[in-house]
Amino acid sequence: MSIFMIGTQRSGSNLLRLMLNELPRVAAPHPPHILQRMLPLVGNYGDLEKRENFAQLVEDVCRLVELNPVPWEGVSLNRKDILRRCRRHTLMAVYEAVYNVMAKTWKAQTWCCKSMANIQYLPQIEAHFRSPRYIYLYRDGRDVACSFRKAVVGEKHFYHIAKEWAEAQRLALAMRERIGSGRFFSISYESLTSEPELTMRMLCKFLGVRFSKSMLDFYKSDEAKRAAGSSELWGNVIKPIMADNTRKFLQQASVEDIRIFESTAGDVLDSLGYERAYVAKGQETIFSAEDIRQFDAENQRLKEEVLKRSNAEDIKRRDRQATLIQEIRTRGQMSPPSMRSVA
Repeated sequence: MSIFMIGTQRSGSNLLRLMLNELPRVAAPHPPHILQRMLPLVGNYGDLEKRENFAQLVEDVCRLVELNPVPWEGVSLNRKDILRRCRRHTLMAVYEAVYNVMAKTWKAQTWCCKSMANIQYLPQIEAHFRSPRYIYLYRDGRDVACSFRKAVVGEKHFYHIAKEWAEAQRLALAMRERIGSGRFFSISYESLTSEPELTMRMLCKFLGVRFSKSMLDFYKSDEAKRAAGSSELWGNVIKPIMADNTRKFLQQASVEDIRIFESTAGDVLDSLGYERAYVAKGQETIFSAEDIRQFDAENQRLKEEVLKRSNAEDIKRRDRQATLIQEIRTRGQMSPPSMRSVA
């Protein structure tokens, strides 16, 4: 069984994956975001049925994993072993093989990929994996926006965050409708933090695994310490669950920001059961092209501001993967057109 956590970043996904990682049967490492980073580059490798091209893809995916900001403790990726494990010459096959090796190393029977960006690749996941399970983790988008404002990653203006958040939730809700409750489990961040044991017991039942009290002590684990030491983004994972970490947008965001968010993504807030604060249904502002140009400029300014005050070591760890991706792009640009294919 393969498990995919989907949704939007800054929704408690590191908290949930560390809780899942406490289960003996489940391995839930920090994700290197294989699909998000590599699927757009598949065309650079040419015909993957050619062994040398596929071997290069395997090499690059393994390097991406090895450069992950939070290392996969004890996992050694033997390239020949990964090649042997691939039933087909596709990125999806490499992705599966790498996670299977990790799970075997950690003596787990299944694995969970916490790359929330996989919400964009559900058709590919459904086509490759046999009956995958999905954990849809969602959080009030206005609190998500407040969290992104302080993070080194992601958009910074409430308009841009609202657009991305709404799109991801719509994809998840459509998937839930399509495949049903047998393979799809929804968890709100608010229920996870207010009733963690009940929520985890329900999730364990869905996954067919036994609940363990150690899930609630996730913050004491070595994996939590490794994550917290790797980025300021994950500093809270070495603390007990903060039950009151909700509706912070009422104190941290301006009325204007909240109005922008509710005008942009109010329908999705409604669908998920979140009460609007300022913009009633049907009273949403329609933003002009000039409004959006101003939002774009402010978004860029805020990104630069956050980057200036970010931890240099944190950025350096992230740059290692970014450097590899740029290397792959450059390599593809240097290849003759006949060697390329459409991803």
